[in-house]
Amino acid sequence: MSNVAPVKREIEPLARVNHAEIEYPEIEKYFYVEHEEIAALSQEQVQAIRKDLSLHVTGANPAKPCISFGHFGFDEDLMDAIARCGYTEPSGIQRQAIPVALEGRDIIGIAKTGSGKTAAFVLPMLIHIMDQAELVKGDGPIGLVLAPTRELAHQIYIESKKFAKAYGLKVAAVYGGASKMDQFKELRSGTVEILVATPGRLIDMIKMKATNLRRVSYLVLDEADRMFDLGFEPQVRSICDNVRPDRQTLLFSATFQKRVEKLAREVMDEPVRISVGHAGQANEDITQVITVLENESFKWNWLMKQLAGFCAAGSVIIFVSRKAAVDELATNLQQAGFPSGALHGDLMQSEREKVLKDYKQSKFPILVATDVAARGLDIKSVRTVVNFDIARDIDSHVHRIGRTGRAGEKGTAHTLIVSKEDKFASDLVQHLESSGTPVPRELMQVAMNNPRFRKNREGHGGRSGRGRGRGQGRGGRMGTFRGGSGRGGGGHIQQESNNSNKTPLGSRGMMFQRASTREAGAHGLHSVKE
Repeated sequence: MSNVAPVKREIEPLARVNHAEIEYPEIEKYFYVEHEEIAALSQEQVQAIRKDLSLHVTGANPAKPCISFGHFGFDEDLMDAIARCGYTEPSGIQRQAIPVALEGRDIIGIAKTGSGKTAAFVLPMLIHIMDQAELVKGDGPIGLVLAPTRELAHQIYIESKKFAKAYGLKVAAVYGGASKMDQFKELRSGTVEILVATPGRLIDMIKMKATNLRRVSYLVLDEADRMFDLGFEPQVRSICDNVRPDRQTLLFSATFQKRVEKLAREVMDEPVRISVGHAGQANEDITQVITVLENESFKWNWLMKQLAGFCAAGSVIIFVSRKAAVDELATNLQQAGFPSGALHGDLMQSEREKVLKDYKQSKFPILVATDVAARGLDIKSVRTVVNFDIARDIDSHVHRIGRTGRAGEKGTAHTLIVSKEDKFASDLVQHLESSGTPVPRELMQVAMNNPRFRKNREGHGGRSGRGRGRGQGRGGRMGTFRGGSGRGGGGHIQQESNNSNKTPLGSRGMMFQRASTREAGAHGLHSVKE
């Protein structure tokens, strides 16, 4: 197999359009009716709830956070779909973002990996779509989600389909590596209400006249920082410019670079900014273990000593930096008696999909991968991540280790660092400190070999403080409330804890008795469906 990456074709952005010359159909964006229990919360109670959830909210008059799915006012069809998916309680980002989105507001959402961001923008999208005029022949989608990679796009597509079944809405995904003709035919039908796409392939489809953006009124940019890292900034901007100016725009990410914030301010209208924890902070359900080795030659022996135990706990992902090293390490592991799969960018799309399908079905316990698996891979059985090679930067490190600790489960991330990697070690020290994680003495010693880090520490002494409805459509989809949630529990989960939290979508078991006393008994939302 060739180790030479294919040459990427430069994709010309879409030409600008004059929106004043286009007659857009009227849209409705406000569908939220605040439940009486939420309306009764005082500002002190709201602030206490946000503090418990580590929510930081800015913007003009943001909606109060909800406590249970019942507070959102979803109708019975959608509540049943949520229950069938096994979701019992909304996660922190969902509790705050969903009511804001239902108000028709633009959102900048920043939350850790595995926190349920996808459902936070998909559920309000469904309500939005159901209250718009139905599609006719030649129409494009109403809801559009842009994602940086085919893996993330596919993951959002699968998640969206689960919920869209409640209303019989059609979801499609277009991304590179799959058949353009098949994607063209699906979009030409004019019946796709929700489209998940990578920027380049979407532009290809628009230029081929397979679809258009005239009906898009709910636009989501997921992991925009990664899209910029991959060089898609001109394409993303052109897509935003081609969507009607009065649409609703939501931007979600686990990290938030300044250039992405600049984009957000340019393409959004008075957004509400919602962050959970701190941007770039690791998931607190993940225990990070740092091992310092003298040089690269010690890594294999370390892995051989640990791997049997890792596999006994659950599925394992091993990250390496080079594509050639993926195949080499996977082969060596198989020869050592550890069934493994390989995933990297030189594989054909069909090969990548087969590897991921087999891995999800536990046909082999170990996936060796480049950073192509660092985002969009949501497999709850992953208990261990091994950074066999360090990531290129801390943002990539956060996304790598975020493949475990999904949906409230516990996970462990092991990172191997050799003595010469002092620059990354210094960044990792600051990352660990910003999240309140103890820094191993050996790691600090490596970091102190970095001149800039050492000068900063010696100059400032000690720890650095810097861390990184109404409508004209199918209407009436918002239902009546069926009870709040009075479930109590602990506060922050200790990072070293090995207790397994089986509640999907990042439930934290917060103490909400002061806010609500009823139980949400309808639709079985208190029983966890595995």
